Amino acid sequence: MAGAYETGVYRNIFKECGYSEEEIEKRVKETFETIFYGSEEERFYHEAGADMGYMEDTGNHDVRTEGMSYGMMVCVQMNRKQEFDRLWKWVRTYMYIEDGPGKNYFVWSCAVDGTRNADGPAPDGEEYFAMALFFASKRWGDGEGIFNYSSEARAILRECVHKGEPGHPGEPMWNPENHYIKFVPGMEISDPSYHLPHFYHLFAKFSDERDHAFWAEAEAASRRYIALCAHPVTGLSPEYAAYDGTPVLMFGKNYAYYSDAYRVIMNIALDTLWNGRTQALCDIATHVQDFFAKELPEENYRAYDLDGTRWDEPAMHPVAITAVNAAGSIASDSETADMWLKRFWELPMRTGKRRYYDNCLYFFSLLMLSGQYR
Repeated sequence: MAGAYETGVYRNIFKECGYSEEEIEKRVKETFETIFYGSEEERFYHEAGADMGYMEDTGNHDVRTEGMSYGMMVCVQMNRKQEFDRLWKWVRTYMYIEDGPGKNYFVWSCAVDGTRNADGPAPDGEEYFAMALFFASKRWGDGEGIFNYSSEARAILRECVHKGEPGHPGEPMWNPENHYIKFVPGMEISDPSYHLPHFYHLFAKFSDERDHAFWAEAEAASRRYIALCAHPVTGLSPEYAAYDGTPVLMFGKNYAYYSDAYRVIMNIALDTLWNGRTQALCDIATHVQDFFAKELPEENYRAYDLDGTRWDEPAMHPVAITAVNAAGSIASDSETADMWLKRFWELPMRTGKRRYYDNCLYFFSLLMLSGQYR
């Protein structure tokens, strides 16, 4: 079956489940308003000065390229140009690396006042920046300077692919031989949740013409890699993995399935929505839903080995797990798929210190399932 990118038909899965268009639209709008303009205890978007804004990682009290690029993607999907431009100007003012080996990349973390906490990038930010900018170009047209959205996106991708070549000092974000995205440019390992074949499908059309073939191969390679990394029974993926798919344990963790890895099933869902089914990836979504159906309720979620062995460490983002598992119903063949949709619909947004990551994935999942992530 062809995906929505080809057909132009974006299923409203919540409507198919019996929810009205009015209540679905109300939920989407209220979720955006909560994140951007809710109370101090709810929102994590903040305006800065006359024409900038930032998304705060409330768990770490910093600003990350992950969150800024997520915020930009949300804004372009919701047709909120003012907020999009505020976020992008903050990124270009405080995070952009102007010269040296990291030129045209972005430091992955800053303090909320713009002071840099890091010297280098995290590639998931760059790929989301590029995609959000291309979408902004298509939706609003290109402006001047940093608001020439498509030019900015192509510049990011050019460096991601060609660093290390003459005239492009530094390390590329994608391994030029296997076409896998790296965890960070200087490390030859990957992060399965960074693999976005649905983005690369579009990069192969919107990037510099000489790079179209690279991105087409990255699209195919990423689908293979996602399948390679996932456990054949549980469907769980590691946060970090070697190029052969084996887990890499870092940052003092003894378990493989944790925070970053929650996004894999969400990415499978969006790839399926836009580009149609890849059975190996749909099988992963099925296995993950079946596994977590036995782990409910949310307070039971833990850190896991890939085979499902539980650790004493609680899941850092339980709301996110339920949200992305519901999004997985787009791809899954599990008998639990409808249960996940109902559970997510009834699940409130997260509050408290860790609300940022959970509610970002909550909103992405809500957009997918309402037919509005396009």
